Amino acid sequence: MPEPTARVLAVQRLLRVEHEGAHAARLSDGSVSPETSRRAVDYVSGVTRQKRWLDAVIGRFYRGRVQDLDPELLQILRIGAYDLVVKETAPHAAVNEAVEAAKAMLHRGAAGLANGVLRAVVRAHRADAIRQPDTGDLADDLAVRYSHPTWPVRRWLERWGAEATRAFLEATNDAGRYTLRCTAGAAGVPDLVARLAALGVEAEPARWADDFVEVDRLQPVLRGGLIEDGACVVQDQAAGLVVRVLDPQPGESVLDGAAAPGGKAVGAALAMGDQGRVVALDVSEAKTALVRQAAERQGVRIVEAVAADLTAWDGGTFDRVLLDAPCSGSGVLAKRADLRWRRQPGDLEELAALQDRLLDAAAQHVAPGGLLVYSTCSVEPEENDGRVGAFLERHPEFALEPAGALVPQEMADGPFYRALPHVHGTDGAFAARLRLRP
Repeated sequence: MPEPTARVLAVQRLLRVEHEGAHAARLSDGSVSPETSRRAVDYVSGVTRQKRWLDAVIGRFYRGRVQDLDPELLQILRIGAYDLVVKETAPHAAVNEAVEAAKAMLHRGAAGLANGVLRAVVRAHRADAIRQPDTGDLADDLAVRYSHPTWPVRRWLERWGAEATRAFLEATNDAGRYTLRCTAGAAGVPDLVARLAALGVEAEPARWADDFVEVDRLQPVLRGGLIEDGACVVQDQAAGLVVRVLDPQPGESVLDGAAAPGGKAVGAALAMGDQGRVVALDVSEAKTALVRQAAERQGVRIVEAVAADLTAWDGGTFDRVLLDAPCSGSGVLAKRADLRWRRQPGDLEELAALQDRLLDAAAQHVAPGGLLVYSTCSVEPEENDGRVGAFLERHPEFALEPAGALVPQEMADGPFYRALPHVHGTDGAFAARLRLRP
């Protein structure tokens, strides 16, 4: 049986994302060539990210409701429009491959429709005549153009204004360059850059953290064995800087209360010179296995991965406790392409309640004089500043202390650490230091 094309494979995966709730970033197929798989992954993440705008483009040239199209044909048209309007692939190739995918998966009638719609898109794009949304409702217009639900865009406009919201939305649609944390620390960065160059990967020291490098491509890194042999790990600088806020010292005891997949727990162990104790907690046994694997690959021995619920765990007190809380993920929308479509307005209230419960549980494990660090990958105040303020009202025995001396000055926001995609070119992240009085 011939190998499916990248488009056919992408259509199959997109249907799983849309109708089965599959995670766009975790779909893979070892039965196809690396190049086919890479192209399919690009289509899945790109189309998932841009689908509202793609549907608006398609809808201009399809006589009917886009939502009523055959599910396979709709995905084929989205991929074609993504090729033409976003990636600016050569029109002949993009249209021809879409038509062939429609023939292979559907029938000649579908192929003819795909041909007609996409050729109309080509003509409009060449003439710079693809209209921007202009309904008079700025939130809805931005949400369509940058492919988001309208409700969060309206919130961001109220908080940030039009210019910053537009910049944030542009950042959420830019998968951008990835960063790698060098296991050997800042001193090992030159050697890691050289090893990456040997794999054909362009790398340079990252802007905000001296033990990170920025790379233009991930696939060669994954295939080249650098992750498996423990030389580096894929992690965003914004997440890595949370460990700087925690500031763990050699010989201390550290609890990571929601640790999987282990990036921060292992980062803490490395910062401690593998001296002391790091307990990495997660409710899932399968996920704690990932933490163990990460620790083994990166050569640290002090990480103890424990499958337990933080709210019910009785494991004593620690010098430092990190709670990297479950959150809306609004700071990682560029990498989590499907996440924007999964959140609902009521989720923030539910997440805030969970974050409060976890914070209260984490506080029970802080030794007198010890430190609790609360962090998220959210940009929403209800999950960040709001949770810290509510915690301090419930726990006057804790005091907020500044994080600014531990992170780049540009990321110090009052007493907090805050990274924003449209400001710093990283994922979004937040952290606060809460000191228990002796």
